[in-house]
Amino acid sequence: MLDAPPGYQGPAEILHLVRGEAPRRLEQLERLPDEGFIWLDFPRDAAPGWQLWVRRLLGVEIDRRHIADSLEPAHKSFFDGTPDYDLLIFEGLGSRDDAFPFETHSAALFLFERLLVSVRPRDSVSFARLKQRFADGRAKSPGNARVLVQMALDIMVERYLGVRDAFSRRMESLQEDLLNPRSPFSDWQELLIGRREARRLESLCEDQLEALDAWHRDSCREWTNPEETRLRDVTEHISRVLRAASDLERHIEAAVQLYFASTTHRTNEIVRTLTVFSAIFLPLTFIVGIYGMNFQHMPELGWQLGYPVLLLAMTLVAGGLLLYFKRRGYF
Repeated sequence: MLDAPPGYQGPAEILHLVRGEAPRRLEQLERLPDEGFIWLDFPRDAAPGWQLWVRRLLGVEIDRRHIADSLEPAHKSFFDGTPDYDLLIFEGLGSRDDAFPFETHSAALFLFERLLVSVRPRDSVSFARLKQRFADGRAKSPGNARVLVQMALDIMVERYLGVRDAFSRRMESLQEDLLNPRSPFSDWQELLIGRREARRLESLCEDQLEALDAWHRDSCREWTNPEETRLRDVTEHISRVLRAASDLERHIEAAVQLYFASTTHRTNEIVRTLTVFSAIFLPLTFIVGIYGMNFQHMPELGWQLGYPVLLLAMTLVAGGLLLYFKRRGYF
């Protein structure tokens, strides 16, 4: 257990970051250090009361609505700012990259001048990867909390890019099965779920872009050029996922429409073929019906060649009609 303000029982990971150095984990924190900034990372299931840290370190009171938002695991991407801090809520993927339908959760990020507070799921893959990059030496501490948030967002969006590719391949495979004329399509439920998830991914990206745009416009501190460049990179990656989701939704819709058009065409072909055979057998049925009548005086019944001549006539009628329909392209 880390040293915490009175009244708070949950654990927090305290990281001290100084530009260009590896983050240092602290066991307790009485005040902000003179150099660098502090990252307080709270698992959501142990986060109630986290605002006491901010009150103790900065003397800032967190809006109660923002506290409630931070503890909501399914909160959509959102930004709200105050004169003391920025609140950015960002909806990322769940703990599994291959989950279908998508599993998502939100992370709440409170940015102060020299303090970052994150409230996220305990099994957050993105935050674990960010810390692992610091541990492996692949990343160094940034100069401020805003850049650290952008690094976390980069990883969260990278996961969406990976899932986008897997999701596209899965839907393309279903579309190929859908349009395969040799086998009936039976995965309608999965295809409908895929279309719904494409729409959901599109809506999720739109919320993310709106939140980042509001953050850029309404932040309580000015942006530097490098920070704006990083933000544009993040928004561009989100836009790529958004375009892919929109394209995928249209492709699924087009494939479904093409399937029904193809099915209707095949049905029409079958009906036309049956109609041709019905037209061929109609005069034959008529002839047979005439000579099936039980009248006593029918001259042809006594004719020795009547039977073979009638069969020949029926064959010529059927053959003539068959040749006629074939020349007209009915089959």
